[in-house]
Parts: sequence; C-alpha cells; structure tokens
Amino acid sequence: MANTSAREPVVLVTGGAGFIGTALSGELLQQGLRTIAVDDLIEQVHPGRARPEALPEAIELVQADVASADTWDRLLEEVEPRIVVVLAAETGTAQSLTESTRHTMTNVVGTSRMLDAFVRHEAMPEHVVVTSSRAVYGEGSWRTPDGQVFNPPPRSHTQLERAEWDHRDASGVPATPIPMDAAHTQPSPSSVYGSTKLAQELILRNWASAFSIPLSVLRLQNVYGPGQSPHNPYTGIVTLFHRLASRGQTLDVYEDGDIGRDFVYIDDVVSALAACIARPPSAEDLRVLDVGTGVVTTILDAARTIAGMYGAPDPVVSGKFRDGDVRYAVADITRTRDELKWEPQWTFAAGSSTLSEWLERGGFLG
Repeated sequence: MANTSAREPVVLVTGGAGFIGTALSGELLQQGLRTIAVDDLIEQVHPGRARPEALPEAIELVQADVASADTWDRLLEEVEPRIVVVLAAETGTAQSLTESTRHTMTNVVGTSRMLDAFVRHEAMPEHVVVTSSRAVYGEGSWRTPDGQVFNPPPRSHTQLERAEWDHRDASGVPATPIPMDAAHTQPSPSSVYGSTKLAQELILRNWASAFSIPLSVLRLQNVYGPGQSPHNPYTGIVTLFHRLASRGQTLDVYEDGDIGRDFVYIDDVVSALAACIARPPSAEDLRVLDVGTGVVTTILDAARTIAGMYGAPDPVVSGKFRDGDVRYAVADITRTRDELKWEPQWTFAAGSSTLSEWLERGGFLG
C-alpha cells in the first residue's frame, strides 16, 4: 500500500483535456486544490495529440489511458484524489456500433480500473461526479392519447426504412414523447454508447454505496459550444452544421426533420458541474440529475437557424436516418434546478452565434 500521509490531495479529472474538461478547468482552479487532468489525447479529438491551448497551465496534464492499471498505480502513489470528476468517455453513437470494444474499454473498463486502484491504494475520494448521457434513456417514455405511459424499444432498422419515425400505441395511433427525468424515466439504451454509459453508472453506484462515497451522476443532453473539437467526425451536429453552412452547402436533415433535441450550451454544463461539486450529496445518497435547457429544438429548426446565419440555402429534409438515434431527447430539469440552485442561461440562438464566432476565429469556417 502507498504511504497515504505523504500524498497531496487533488482534484482529479479524467478526460480533463476534452471539451467539457477544458471548459471546467477554470472553475476547478477556484477550489484551491491542485488539479490534475488525465487524458489520452486521442488523435480523433486532438490532432497531433497536443495539449489544448485552452487548458490553463495550472492544470497538470497526465497523458495516459484510463483503462490501464499502470496509469492509476503511478498516479496514486503520488496524489490523493479529494474530488474526482469522471469525464473520460468515447461518445460516438454511430461509431459505437462498429467500435464497441473501444467504447467499452474507456467507458466501462476505464471506470472499473480507476475504482480498483482507489481501493488498492487506500485513496478514497470525498465525492465522485460523473457526466453520463441522455443516451442511457434510449427512446425514453411516451404517452398514448388515452394517457397510458410506455417505454418503447429502440426503433429497428426495418421500422426506420419504412419511415415510421414516431412511436405509436397498440392500435397504431401516434404517441407523445415525455421529457426525460431520472426520477421517472426508465433507462433503456438504444445504442452501444448508451449501454456503456449506463453500465458505468451502475458500476459507480454499487461501488460508491459499498464504500459510502458520495456520488453525483449528471445525465447531459446534447452539449455544444466553443471548444468542441471541429476535427472529430463524430462531433455534435451543431458544429457540423456550422461548418457546412459557412461553405454555402445545403444542410441535410434526417428523418422528417422533427427529431427533438435539447441543445445545452457548454457554459451551462460547466455551471451545473460547479454547483454539483459545491453541493455534494450525503454518503447515503445517490444523486442522479438531468442537465439540459428543458427546451425542445427540432433538428430542422436548428438547421434553419444555422443556415440563416450564413445565408446558406434552406435545409433539405432527406428522409435519411441513422441506426441507434432516438426520436426525442429533452430533459425535465425541475429537480436539477431545485437541488443545485442552478438555471441554464443560454438560448440556442445565442449559443449558436457564439460558437460561430469561435469557429471563425479558429479558421474552421468556410
């Protein structure tokens, strides 16, 4: 065992050089503790595997694989994690269908390796915060016209080929989607990515309960904003739409355009994380909260907003689809507001405008 008395307490952030981790770093430095980011700097997100310029110098970066036991053994010989923020994740919904092992290694094995090392080195944190995903809900809950609530299975490839976009009741009448709330919406992932994130949640929940470690799970909706990798082909659709529209290209909108999403700006996610860290739950509590705006934006509306910013042609609804995508994903943030004393500040139009300015400054448009 390590000499625990000789180790320095730190804030430990896995995936700390990524989109959310870099944005969160300024808030973490205000905690007054040494902050270490553990990140593998994968080429898909970080060309040349270079340290992000936006990551403050005061944040120590350990370039290492979270799924390696050696990573944790080396690190925990020197430091004691007081607060752990788990951001490291492979996030591509479509990519997870063809690279499931890669997603499982980072999202599931990476988490279990970390927890095993905490026990092995007697380095138990005071609070663990993990960013999960709305993907754990899959298609979520829907309500029939007569008020019955049901949880549909993932839409099949055959169903999508028939352009049957919405879920229906037993008699074929279209149902209405219900906003996602961790207290009421049953998790039922429709992608490999979502399944790995739910597995990560369950592992953390069982481990934290056994060792009386306070655990906060924040299920994020679609995060976008400055700092999101424009190089990553699996980056969120908002950044992709900006890049295409800035070139005057026609935006291709899938299904019938009415795919519902909750686009939450990066600053609102950071403020939710900061509030969560500042208000840890008790050791007996598992806190699972949803982070979004609570406002539905269809993909077609998002495309029209972005196309209009650049004078690009009107978007075209193509009827194409992507296996594993869900029809509707919007958060009910009532409990998050109450428990964290937090409120999202950014509208989609304002956030999209700021993202455009950042992309232009970086030379990523046109």
